[in-house]
Amino acid sequence: MTGGSGATHRRTPSTSPLSGIDSGPIASATARCDGRSGTPRPGVTVAVAGPVRGPESDAAMSYVGSYIWSLRQQVGARTLLVPGAQVLLLDAQGRALFQQRADTGVWELPAGACEEGGDFLDAAVREVAEETGLTVARADLIAFGSLSDPGVHTLTYPNGDVTHCFALCFVARAWSGRLVPGPDEVRRAEFRELDDAPAPLHPPTAVVLDMYDEFRRTGRFQAR
Repeated sequence: MTGGSGATHRRTPSTSPLSGIDSGPIASATARCDGRSGTPRPGVTVAVAGPVRGPESDAAMSYVGSYIWSLRQQVGARTLLVPGAQVLLLDAQGRALFQQRADTGVWELPAGACEEGGDFLDAAVREVAEETGLTVARADLIAFGSLSDPGVHTLTYPNGDVTHCFALCFVARAWSGRLVPGPDEVRRAEFRELDDAPAPLHPPTAVVLDMYDEFRRTGRFQAR
């Protein structure tokens, strides 16, 4: 960011705020939109790291030069409000796909941040493909809730950067392909009953599951 002296201060690269756009250097977070922090409780920082994903043909890219990085050059550590998507994939038996992070070992749902020029559906489709190897069509994604609670979705990094995440949550019952977890980000993935989620479960994921349960019960879009 540009200070009063007119000098330009470059931010030290840190993990990008949402799942699917991690940076190379290690960073920490209290919770992640895309469900990517390893912390079992909001407010506890845990080191996380991984490869960065970007919008160019769904190819990998470094954090330096990404959309979030470019914003950091302007606003420094000031809190950024970042949109993203979480996806609840269900199989024919109604079981949900959970994935275990390669770095922290917590279980979560496929998720990630929106990129410049994209939308929530783009983020959902891209992150499912990158993290699971599966293909889901935009038309098969049904939005059932939005998670933006700052107590669950606020990130604080070692270099001082703060991000407040806003996730649109989708459910999909139709998808194709073979389950092949992304080796850089996912240790393993498996379908489990909704009431039998694996542990340790990422806190935002637990909230999303509760929201989906309420959505099924009432038919009403959930917001938290």
